[in-house]
Amino acid sequence: MIAIDTGGTFTDFVLWSGGRLCVHKERSTPYDPAASVLRGLHVLDPDGREEVVIYGTTIATNALLERRGARV
Repeated sequence: MIAIDTGGTFTDFVLWSGGRLCVHKERSTPYDPAASVLRGLHVLDPDGREEVVIYGTTIATNALLERRGARV
């Protein structure tokens, strides 16, 4: 299982497999969030064997808290 959280500065990864825990960090790519996710997945699971991926993001929450989103 791989859990991913995309934030404004970093995208964090946690891999739990075979009783082993691995963590990894990639610099986020705000213009294309998928780019940092794909880079991190390739580092932690280069063969694409993990079947469960949990994804979350704090980008929208941070924008609200920092008041830098679109005015509505």
